Amino acid sequence: MTERTPGLTPVRLAIDGVDDGLVLLLAARQRLAKLAGRLKVASGANGRDIARERRVRQRAETLAAKVGLRPGIAEHVLGMAIGDACRAQGLEADLDQGGQGGTGRMIATTMHTTTTPPTSSAHALLRFVPPPRRIAPLLKVIPPAVQARLLERAMAKVLAAPITDGTLDFMAGRRLGIEVKDLGLRWVVELQGERLLVVDAPAEATVRGTATDLLLLAGRLEDADTLFFQRRLVLTGDVELGLTARNLLDRLPWEKVPLGLRIALNRGARFADAARTAYHAKG
Repeated sequence: MTERTPGLTPVRLAIDGVDDGLVLLLAARQRLAKLAGRLKVASGANGRDIARERRVRQRAETLAAKVGLRPGIAEHVLGMAIGDACRAQGLEADLDQGGQGGTGRMIATTMHTTTTPPTSSAHALLRFVPPPRRIAPLLKVIPPAVQARLLERAMAKVLAAPITDGTLDFMAGRRLGIEVKDLGLRWVVELQGERLLVVDAPAEATVRGTATDLLLLAGRLEDADTLFFQRRLVLTGDVELGLTARNLLDRLPWEKVPLGLRIALNRGARFADAARTAYHAKG
């Protein structure tokens, strides 16, 4: 067994320390990116700075060459970090998470890459969009069985990769509750074979939040840590199961989610967030 190889254990421990350092540095970068986003919004400088992104990549390539690191590795990591920074700032990241594919240039996207605030007329209209809690009674006309099938189909598309590669195996026989509190919706899901199904059984752990915040999470416009820290999402029950599910959401291979669904989630989350902001602004 490799564990008995002389000298291997301390080397692996050192690698673990480096891995931990990478995670901590990426977390620090994400927080700084959010701060930069707030400063940009305050100054009215919305949108992506492509020239800045290019300089970041070029500096990484230069440093990688100096320390003997294959440039493609640094390029890949920086591409993901830049994509995460865009999401942290509420901007459109490249739909492949900012990867470069070895071209050394930003991949063009057909989606808008700025978050220009709604015009006054659009903002005025958004103020009349009712909050989710007022829509909740209308959802009661949809049979629970139909709601369950729709949720199962959506989960099958979004979580196809984790189910196939075994990442979701921890959910086998475990029951996780999803509660959309302002819509009065609650489901309990369980992994059975290679399908996530809605079951009629008590949940071992439950994630609870508003429709808008859950959409922001699903659309990759907010990260799970931020939402849980701000108590916009609440976890109850089996903490270990809930945290494992949360970590899975953070690592979800976004680029493997069907493009149409990614766009729908992103657009839906932006609309819901803008409508909520406009509604509360009515005073």
